[in-house]
Amino acid sequence: MAEAQAHEILLVLPAQPEAQLILARARAAQGDLAGARHHLAALSAAQPRMAAAQCELGIVLARLGETEEAVEALSRAVKLEPRLAHAWRELGDLHALRGDTQAAEAAHARHIEASVNDPELLAAAGALCQNKLSVAEHTLRDFLKRHPTDVAALRMLAETGSRLGRYEDAEHLLARCLDLAPGFAAARQNYATVLYRQNKAAAAIAETDRLLQQDPKNPAVRALKAAALGQIGEYAQSVANYEVLLRDHPRQPKAWLSYGHALKALGRRDECVGAYRKSIALMPQLGEIWWSLANLKTYRFGADEIAAMTAQLARADLAAEDRWHFHFALGKALEDEADYERSFQHYSAGNTLRRTALTHSAEDITDHVQRSIAFFTTEFFRERADCGIEDAAPIFIVGLPRSGSTLIEQILASHSAVEGTMELPDITSMAKRLGGKLKRSDVSTYPEILREPDREAIAALGEEYLTRTRIHRRLGRAHFVDKMPNNFAHLGLIHLILPRARIIDARRHPLACCFSLFKQHFARGQGFSYDLDDIARYYLDYVALMAHFDAVLPGRVHRVFHENLVASPEREIRALLQHCDLPFEDACLRFHENARPVRTASSEQVRRPLSGESLEQWRHFETWLGPLKARLEPVLSTYPGSMQTFA
Repeated sequence: MAEAQAHEILLVLPAQPEAQLILARARAAQGDLAGARHHLAALSAAQPRMAAAQCELGIVLARLGETEEAVEALSRAVKLEPRLAHAWRELGDLHALRGDTQAAEAAHARHIEASVNDPELLAAAGALCQNKLSVAEHTLRDFLKRHPTDVAALRMLAETGSRLGRYEDAEHLLARCLDLAPGFAAARQNYATVLYRQNKAAAAIAETDRLLQQDPKNPAVRALKAAALGQIGEYAQSVANYEVLLRDHPRQPKAWLSYGHALKALGRRDECVGAYRKSIALMPQLGEIWWSLANLKTYRFGADEIAAMTAQLARADLAAEDRWHFHFALGKALEDEADYERSFQHYSAGNTLRRTALTHSAEDITDHVQRSIAFFTTEFFRERADCGIEDAAPIFIVGLPRSGSTLIEQILASHSAVEGTMELPDITSMAKRLGGKLKRSDVSTYPEILREPDREAIAALGEEYLTRTRIHRRLGRAHFVDKMPNNFAHLGLIHLILPRARIIDARRHPLACCFSLFKQHFARGQGFSYDLDDIARYYLDYVALMAHFDAVLPGRVHRVFHENLVASPEREIRALLQHCDLPFEDACLRFHENARPVRTASSEQVRRPLSGESLEQWRHFETWLGPLKARLEPVLSTYPGSMQTFA
């Protein structure tokens, strides 16, 4: 109808701009993006101060994959009309795809600001634009007390919560917002993002599918769906989605980077390297790309690449996040060149920068361990001996990152009765929900709160874990591996709710493990790993807690020493399988032939036969590890005698 009316107007007034705009929108809605672009380009040239035409042109260009031109058109639109809300939204999505997180956040905040008219909401949006999150939150909460169904305020408060890391609160707010306004596309996109950030990938995918029904070419939503597919281990589908996205938007460095990650998980190394290099060509200052190459562990940088990274580090305008990624990448590059002093300097610089951006508290970890030791007594478990779910499917691998846990998982996943998954966040999420943050000031804390649930409630927790993890079990095998290393801190909870689950402790020599952690940059979590003293304290706390569970639950945990596994693989693998009540299979010795997707930093290493190459790499840096050795002395002196090379 609108298109027909536009044609009628244009018969009388051929240059009428509003009719031209209606016609272009109709063509875009029908999928004729090239035709819409032609009309909008002509209209924008004839009416250079028509903000709506610039905005529509930008949106059509974005759908055609011409990102830079789209950003230019949208930027012209918001300069002409700062309250053009959907232009800001589109601009924010495109900035995010280009890898400019700061510009994306600023544009999305301006979108929210442009979407409201109420003076109070405008004030809150202004605070959000200036990143004054506490001011925005206070204003919005007061407003919602008086107007509890205002969807704009609900969405703004959810955005504030997301920036503060309160994703569960943001999720509830956005769910309420969508109950009130199901067609609120911007809120639904926020909702899908919040679900993804909480590892609720299946729900996030459902929301992206709903959004794509209305806007099939939306690049930000397509990228989010591809990422969510990877989050649940659907790497082949993730790769396919990235390939379609990159066909339409070939100049997106962040999309090439994420595509590379998915290829890495599938073991397609050469294609992965190619994707990373494509990303570097588009955005050489993005440090995360260079670190991703280094994080393959098997990649060796050439002299020209080392020079390029060094040149980027010399830039005064380099963002802190890019700077620490470059330091970690150069640390790895120079270590491979046997330039250990400069390598250590870069590792140290990267860790120092990363540590300043975190709020990790070693005292809170120690406090949690000490309280767990006091709480989880022999008597506690004896009184609850008949609690939990009698399901032997889960096999937990706990310990510290970089301790050989991926190797153990790969060995187990090569058995016909075991499915490998990934580092599942579910136990940690459940523990956080049960007791909140691990702070001494809490009135009702975790793990002490576990004294309260009755048998039915404990069984319900076990059922919840099995339900939450079911999405990762696609092969129908009797057992599956959950290799989240930090689950050692929740071993008491695991035993309580899943008393028949197997628990494996992946243990690596203290100096080898701790220094390997210091060299590693993690995408998220592991806040203890960016300071040698923090790492040592964490290792000591881990050993103390595992020793406690050895005492109160003797035989419950099977320990695999990485060095022994390298030295005598068949003996150690037979013992491992026996603990899991599994018959020996030769395939477990040929774990490197297993083509399953692997997501961790060790993905390339476990696709090769066992090697002792990395056992003593820390010795190259021994000159600078005196304080670490002193702090670790209590566990160094008691590490198994079979490791004489570490004496």
